[in-house]
Amino acid sequence: MEFFRIHKTIPFMHYRHVLNLISLVSFIVAVFWIFTHGLAFSIEFTGGTQMEVRYPSAANTEQVRQDLKAVSNEVLVQTFGTASDIVIRVPTKQGYTSGQVAEEVMKVIHQKTPEAQLTRTEYVGPQVGEELARDGGTALALVVAGIMIYLAFRFEWKFSVAAIIANLHDIFIVLGIFSVMQWEFSLPVLAAVLAVLGYSVNESVIIFDRVREHFRTMRRADTMEVINSAITATISRTVITHTSTLCMTLSMFFFGGPALHYFSLALTIGILLGVYSSVFVAAAIALYLGVKREDLVRPVKKDEVEEMVP
Repeated sequence: MEFFRIHKTIPFMHYRHVLNLISLVSFIVAVFWIFTHGLAFSIEFTGGTQMEVRYPSAANTEQVRQDLKAVSNEVLVQTFGTASDIVIRVPTKQGYTSGQVAEEVMKVIHQKTPEAQLTRTEYVGPQVGEELARDGGTALALVVAGIMIYLAFRFEWKFSVAAIIANLHDIFIVLGIFSVMQWEFSLPVLAAVLAVLGYSVNESVIIFDRVREHFRTMRRADTMEVINSAITATISRTVITHTSTLCMTLSMFFFGGPALHYFSLALTIGILLGVYSSVFVAAAIALYLGVKREDLVRPVKKDEVEEMVP
């Protein structure tokens, strides 16, 4: 399906040097910032107090969140089960036990809603946070390894390396933005980062497939012309796919509330980076690595030609 067709090939690779330099600088800054300043991990990673509170009627989570800023600026409030049941998560406070934190929270809540009941309190220790961080890192490493093996079998090792570098570019820049802005990094955000990996590699596979197809049909063109032509041919599909996906992520961002705020933000940034990196990072690196027709199109042997001729 195509909304439009571009008949003139756009010279994307002509701009690769400048854009790749910008990407390299952004990547280095992102990695440096992550390792020097870290991420603003949520309670799932750092530990803290989790409470379940039941209201007599539907709870206004945004108002509860504003009220509890007197206890901590990093309080998480969201509904679960019904509109009258909410979960409150408060990071560990120096010198306070879990019970004392719960007492402070309920004191603030009872000032406006005396009927609210504390139904459950539990302490999430930092050991759990370390385990989640380790498992998240393991999942990320396994996804990267799986993608690399898949692309090596489907295409050629040069495309595999190019796609992995492009994916790592997307991940580290997303993480770098979260580190610079000190936005909360929670389990939903980690899930969004893993989703960005799959989304980015899918875009790269689409372009690589078209490159292989154009190598078969454009026999007299050089590699740069083939890559430019392949990317140009995917523009209509890219516009349809990414516009639809961005409509969904932006809907979650604007209307999904605080629970989906950073999840949808990470997805939106990652999707935009995935489009950019598939064109100007993955394709450019494949070009730098010297990908050629013989890497993707098996040459016809002389005896096979003779068999084809009657």
